[in-house]
Amino acid sequence: MTVQDTAGPGAAGPTAAPAPDGAAPDEHPQEKPAAEESEERDQPQNAWSARRDLVDHSPRTMKVGSHTSFGGGLVSGDQHGVSGGRVTGDVVMGSKTVHHWTFPGLSTAASASGEIPRATLDRLAATFVAPGDTFGELVERLRRDRVLVLSGARFTGRRTAALMLLHRLGATPVVALDRETTPGSLADRFTARDDPANDTAAMPAARARGYVLCDLETRRGSALRETHLLGAADRLAEQDAYAVITVGPTAVLEDDVAAADWRPPANEDVLAAHLGVRADDETVERLLGTPAVKEFLDHGHQLREVAAFAQLLGRYAAGEATEREVTAFSLVSLENQVREWFEEDETAVHLRDKAFLIALAAFDDGPYALTAELSDLLYSFLQQTENRSRAPEIPVFGTHVGKRLQLARARLSEGEEHTEWGPVTQTKAAFHDERASLVLLREVWTGHPSARPALIQWLRRLADDGRPLVRTRAASTVAVLARTDLPSAMALVIEPWAMSNLFRHRLVAVNSLTLAHHIGTPNVPRILDTWSGAEDRRLRWVAVRAYALIGPERPAQALAALRAATRELYKRFGDPDDFDVEMARELAEAVELLLLSPAASEVLDDLRTHLDDDRAVHDLVLGGFVSACGRTEGDERYGVPLVLDWYARAATDEDRAADGIAHLWREALADPYRTRHALDTLRAWVLVADRSTAVEWALAALLPRLVTTPTELQRLSHLLRTMPGEDGDPPPEVAARLLGTLPPR
Repeated sequence: MTVQDTAGPGAAGPTAAPAPDGAAPDEHPQEKPAAEESEERDQPQNAWSARRDLVDHSPRTMKVGSHTSFGGGLVSGDQHGVSGGRVTGDVVMGSKTVHHWTFPGLSTAASASGEIPRATLDRLAATFVAPGDTFGELVERLRRDRVLVLSGARFTGRRTAALMLLHRLGATPVVALDRETTPGSLADRFTARDDPANDTAAMPAARARGYVLCDLETRRGSALRETHLLGAADRLAEQDAYAVITVGPTAVLEDDVAAADWRPPANEDVLAAHLGVRADDETVERLLGTPAVKEFLDHGHQLREVAAFAQLLGRYAAGEATEREVTAFSLVSLENQVREWFEEDETAVHLRDKAFLIALAAFDDGPYALTAELSDLLYSFLQQTENRSRAPEIPVFGTHVGKRLQLARARLSEGEEHTEWGPVTQTKAAFHDERASLVLLREVWTGHPSARPALIQWLRRLADDGRPLVRTRAASTVAVLARTDLPSAMALVIEPWAMSNLFRHRLVAVNSLTLAHHIGTPNVPRILDTWSGAEDRRLRWVAVRAYALIGPERPAQALAALRAATRELYKRFGDPDDFDVEMARELAEAVELLLLSPAASEVLDDLRTHLDDDRAVHDLVLGGFVSACGRTEGDERYGVPLVLDWYARAATDEDRAADGIAHLWREALADPYRTRHALDTLRAWVLVADRSTAVEWALAALLPRLVTTPTELQRLSHLLRTMPGEDGDPPPEVAARLLGTLPPR
């Protein structure tokens, strides 16, 4: 394998300039130097390691199976993604939703000052939940200092907490101050109206004992300082009043300002409190125990959504809403959030933040640094879409990770990422709600078609990246797009990759179709059936690779297609000197993967049945079988051979697979084109047996069944008597013990 085939997540790789829409990257003169360099570095990656990369790096919503042990396949068990199809069925398909909910606080708060009605405060107090014992401490701090700065993220209930702090002190009335208030003018806002020196036009509408200023705007050069708070406290003391100021986690505060951190209460507690004013205790307990409510709470919704959900549950308990509305609410609220992100103008959600959201959807639960790097690449393409005459501008510094993740409703965590050299620890970024990536990609692709040129350009660049993780996530992203709009995804992305002269581009096409089928995209087998018989060998290559990956769920059809492709190959190249060795190897590797899949028993029966159909099929079966025998547990050099382990279990259980494995071994050893490869594989098994008693016992059970003729006995006994040890050492002792298991002449 070459550098781009073996590089891990942190490695750099070659990138080529993107091609215009609908064109293959290597068709344009201005890109020729990069394309030539790419072709020089491009080599086919064998099917086994390519499948390993696909399993390692596919997103969590498409994760199934394992490549580290026999029976692990890309597709196994539930074949529709997360939770029995809920994610791919409800999210990617985008079923028509008739209920749309609006949530308070979606837009920026109004900037005008005004008194907050007493009824509003009483309503909030009836459902307010304070986390732990911290709220009482904040009340006493506000009582002592007169003014309190409350720091917290958006949609965590910080405004409600500010109002409840004032309410707990008995401050009434409470006036909301204009958000355009600056730190320097803060004290002036708390001057009594009856002072003739005041500019009453800028003052609140009434003398108040409580003030709340939400989202104080601060910036460099206009930071909130302790002197501002001391001046405000003096004015508040003159009125016997109190004030709470809320700020975000990135507000510019001087070091001498001690802001109080606000952390929201648990969603379950908030939901119970809101339900408590709408239903009796028995009904509340029953509602909280329903599966729909538990699922809603598991997705980590914002407090505004919890409040709206409580309202719906109250209507449901009263018979005014349906169970379907309750079940759909979680997904509907997520869809509303995603629409909000992309419908907001750049003053609310900057284009760079939107690019990050898209990149996070593609690289969900992947390394944060990689996601941020590639989001800036997308940002540059989006800027070119907006204005092609403007050079893309990407700020080098100034990005606040916490603010970016808070907008995305995402989290950071430490986790292992697979590489060619073993697992490495990475700082990963992931949405709190794992459905978000699927909903977001669907919304961008179908709801904002103007973004398609930039997105396609970005995906093409990712497909040419040197890191397997990046190429795999390009494929998984396109799989979601194909599930949403198959014709467009095929024409704009998948088919250009499939027709590329570069192996790695075609491999991304393979993975795209495989993952698209895995999440329920219709017609993928029909596409492969068509391509397997195409004149263009590149399309045939893609079809063969994809058959190996989706074949375990339809082994009979996959093997029939592989046999047909093999016969066509032999017919097409009648002259042995012109034989397409590369395609023959691909076909054999497809059989190898199917043999090492969850459908192994069915595949083995089929191979044995058709072994003697004709020469083409005979070569296909034995080539794939011997290659499969070379694979070991965890791909370790001395790992347990997967097929031998299968044989041992089958022989113990008296399964017919044991007969099938022994039969194919005898055929491979007797075939003049396969004898050398088969003996080399047996020799490797013996070396593993020298280190593993379990492997020795399994091999001791198999070898006698490979002897049915004097020729077979002579071949195996010669191998065990003459095979050298490693690095020219004497024959391993286990060889003599295994020789004793062979039947006498």
